[in-house]
Amino acid sequence: METRMCRGRVAHGALVIALGVSVASCRPDFDLVLERGIVLDGTGAEGYVADVGVRDGRISGIGDLAGRSATERLDVQDHVVAPGFIDPHTHSRGRIFELPTAHNFIRQGVTTLVEGNDGSSPLAIGSWLDSLAASGGTAPNFALFVGHGSIRREVLGSEDRAPTDAELDQMRRLVGGAMQDGALGLSTGLFYLPGSFAATDEVIELARVAAGHGGIYISHMRNEGDGVFDSVRETIRIGREAGIPVQMTHHKIGAWRNFGRADESLALIADARAEGVDVTFDQYPYTASSTGLSAIIPRWAQEGDRLAERLADATTRARIVDDITTWVEMRFANDPSKIQLVSCDFDDGTTGFPPEMAGLTLAHILASRDVDGSPLAIADLILEIDQAGGCSAIFHAFDEADVQTLMRSEFGMVGSDGSLVPFGRASPHPRGYGTHPRVLGRYARELGVITMAEAVRRMTSAPADRLGFRDRGRIAPGLVADLVVFDPETVVDRATFEDPHRYPDGIPHVFVRGVAVVRDGEVTGDRPGVVLRGPGYTGERNP
Repeated sequence: METRMCRGRVAHGALVIALGVSVASCRPDFDLVLERGIVLDGTGAEGYVADVGVRDGRISGIGDLAGRSATERLDVQDHVVAPGFIDPHTHSRGRIFELPTAHNFIRQGVTTLVEGNDGSSPLAIGSWLDSLAASGGTAPNFALFVGHGSIRREVLGSEDRAPTDAELDQMRRLVGGAMQDGALGLSTGLFYLPGSFAATDEVIELARVAAGHGGIYISHMRNEGDGVFDSVRETIRIGREAGIPVQMTHHKIGAWRNFGRADESLALIADARAEGVDVTFDQYPYTASSTGLSAIIPRWAQEGDRLAERLADATTRARIVDDITTWVEMRFANDPSKIQLVSCDFDDGTTGFPPEMAGLTLAHILASRDVDGSPLAIADLILEIDQAGGCSAIFHAFDEADVQTLMRSEFGMVGSDGSLVPFGRASPHPRGYGTHPRVLGRYARELGVITMAEAVRRMTSAPADRLGFRDRGRIAPGLVADLVVFDPETVVDRATFEDPHRYPDGIPHVFVRGVAVVRDGEVTGDRPGVVLRGPGYTGERNP
């Protein structure tokens, strides 16, 4: 009888105490109830109206919960209640200690960040994750891949050669140790140094180790431009021969002569899946990428960190310039306005450049010098910037029709490739602020490329299943209460290439493990996120 009196009367604390019932025994049924929302459960099924109840960080009730007691009730009528978005490709590691609330991600509805992509990660995965867990926590959850490039650099430096048998064994041990420390799998950046020097067979050997620990293989492929289809085939081969699930990350079709050919890549994926190779991909909803400007400089010229030495030789410099001009023609049709600077790392006292480079294109800089935009002038400017310290850049090099073709594929999911950024600093790619609401608002609601329910699936259960997060990515009893509430009529990105530091509209509430990290559109400062370890982890797991 005492229990019945406590249920539903938790607000009347004085009455409870007067009846001699302990406060602890009168805990309500739920810590939080989201009332009358449109539940998109992450499976791709159509939405239905229901209350969602949370207790102890997990979903503990779905349906009509009007007669049940709750510490807090939040009316979210006409809003979608969805699982928190899982971003399988972020660049957040470098600033997560500085920005543990990860504002630009959680305000998109992202509740889990995955790092260690493109072949770059800490080598001591376990101690790095331990230090993050001990730092006071993060707002979103956090997980890591182990990077092939980081392992190769540790063993071989930046040399362009195959490993010896002993070196390959050392690389295998590093992968195995990282998997036991909690890595989700092996990532490669075969486009970048030093991963670009690795033969396919080397990657297969290391991917087999990750497979043995239940991990997956995720790859920035070797070539997303003129060689994109050969790179898709290489990635599929690695999955087939290593016996490992494969994710082609931020998949796109580069090089303007390839525009309109995304369906050919999808056909390769479909054929591989029919053969039994478990291959999927993620993408971001933009026609531009972002990375270091040095990516345009040929890899052979950077081998052994001897670029400056090679540039000093006139014959070798001419060869480097020729390779750059070929690349710029292939990717940008020789248009310097398609290369936009994000931020630069110049030494103090550098001269010859505008005082503020962020946001400028190479066309702006050439025009300020009264220099034409010829291929030779573009190549010379790229080398000058690199030798002064280097810049990161945005590359406008893809076709909108291909973005939409890839988005229609059932084998795709959403990954931002976005960076964790301080608000207002530099001029980053807008994907770091807008990827997920852009898919919901522009591609689902406005263009109808996919349905809203399918868009949510691409951000929730699809990456959860791929990454092995079995208790996240869906709304179902017993699963972790990582939840996002958004208005399906207004949700949209606001960040642009010209003005990237703009938060999205239409996402008022975000919860991690049942704790609000965004409430009424504002970041709360709470840090309930946990470290998520991979399938080979041998230690004690976080909740």
